[in-house]
Amino acid sequence: MDLASSSRNGGADVPAAVWGSWRCMEPPIGAHLVTPRHGYNHHGIYVGHDKVVHYAGLAGALRRGPVEEVSLADFSAGGAIWIAAGPRPKYVEQEAARRARSRLGEDCYRVLSNNCEHFCTWCLYGKSESEQVRAFMLNPWVALRILIILFGAWLASAAQVSPVLTHAVVALTAPLAPCLPSHHRAP
Repeated sequence: MDLASSSRNGGADVPAAVWGSWRCMEPPIGAHLVTPRHGYNHHGIYVGHDKVVHYAGLAGALRRGPVEEVSLADFSAGGAIWIAAGPRPKYVEQEAARRARSRLGEDCYRVLSNNCEHFCTWCLYGKSESEQVRAFMLNPWVALRILIILFGAWLASAAQVSPVLTHAVVALTAPLAPCLPSHHRAP
């Protein structure tokens, strides 16, 4: 396990952990998990026994989805998974998992005000916030790149086309990658 500590909050932060092999260990209950998607990071709360509660939102397709409990494999969709670094949570372990499960079935996803990251910060800190939305609003290059990638993914799924179109859009937007703040990239 590779640990990388965040410098926020005067050293009182929870370190980020990148998980290499899920067969040997599992994340702690209540962990804020992150996995990369095309153009954004997807967030969920680990609730034990290989299960993650997350706001499906745009995770599986570009259709809105509810808060649901899925396996680690389904959550990651084949991508890496890491534990988010940040200040120590107000709600930890079983209490964070209980809060996550209390919203199962909720279907009020909104990309700018009630997304998977808002859900996780509410579970852990009692307030809904999203660093990705903040970066999106403050940096027009981040906003443009994400919109292009999401549009390409939507176009590919709407037309029932192979992932070639999505990969082409990602390749075209690759020069914009340096515009993404480092905390929005996989460690």
